[in-house]
Amino acid sequence: MTAVETRLLSEAEIAAYRRDGYVVPDFCLPEATVARMRAAFADLEAANAHLTTDFILCPHLPDPAVQKVKGGPEWLEFATIPEILDMAEQLIGPDIILWGTTVFGKPPGKGKRTPWHQDANYWPMRPAHTCTAWIALDEATVENGCLQVIPGSHRGERYYKHSVNQDRGLTLNQELDASEFDEADARPILLKPGQVSFHDSFLVHGSEPNRSPRRRAGYVVRLMPGNCVWDRDYGVELARKSRDIDFATRQLCQVRGRDLTGRNDSVDPASVWPRES
Repeated sequence: MTAVETRLLSEAEIAAYRRDGYVVPDFCLPEATVARMRAAFADLEAANAHLTTDFILCPHLPDPAVQKVKGGPEWLEFATIPEILDMAEQLIGPDIILWGTTVFGKPPGKGKRTPWHQDANYWPMRPAHTCTAWIALDEATVENGCLQVIPGSHRGERYYKHSVNQDRGLTLNQELDASEFDEADARPILLKPGQVSFHDSFLVHGSEPNRSPRRRAGYVVRLMPGNCVWDRDYGVELARKSRDIDFATRQLCQVRGRDLTGRNDSVDPASVWPRES
C-alpha cells in the first residue's frame, strides 16, 4: 500500500460516512505531530486563564471575537494538515472553506457535558453542510467522556427540535429534546491519540462529563464545501441565542479550491497571521 493510499479514505469508509453520518478512518497522525499539538494545548491553556479548557473557540484566528482567545498560527497549521484535508475532500469535494475550530480540553474529574444536539441547528451556512474533523490529542474513552453519536440520524437532513438550556455545566446551550431520538441507539467514538473522526453537520451527537482521572482533549476542525454561503445576517440572529459564539464576524479561510458561490468573503490562510518583518 502506498503512502497516499494510507491517508485516504477507502470506498468502504466513504460509504460508512454516507450511511451512518460519521467515520473513523484507518489513519493516525504521527506521534511527533500529536506531541506538538499537546504542547500547543499547554501553551493555549496558560495564555487563556480566563477560560475553562472545556471549550476554547477558534485559536487558529488572531481575533476570535467573543471569548477573546489568545491563540496562534500553529492552530491554523493543525487545522490544515494535508492528510486531513485530503480525507475531507473525499467527503465534501475539492472546494473547502475552513470556518471554525474548537479545542475541547475536557479536564479530568470535572469536564463538562456536551448535550445531545445537531450542529446544523445553530450554524449560519446555507445549506447547512459541514464536515467536522475531530482530532484526538488524548485517548477518548467512555469513562472520560468521548463523543457519542446516533448513527444514521443525519439522513434526510431533518432539523430536530432543540430547546435552550443555560446550565453552565454544559459546553453549549442548545439541547436536543429527548422525544426526538432514542439514546439507546448511541454509539461511542473511541479514539487513540492522533486518530481522527469525521461527522456530518446533521448527525445527532453529544458527550458525557469526564468523571475519570484522565483528560480528554481534542481539536475540532469545521470545513464547509465551497457551494455553501456563510450568511452573516443569519449569524447575527443566531448570536442572540448562542452562548460565547459570534458567527457574524468570523473570518473564513479558503483552504482548498475556490468559493463556488462568489458570496463568501474567505481569505487565503497565508494572510491570516501577520508576519514579523
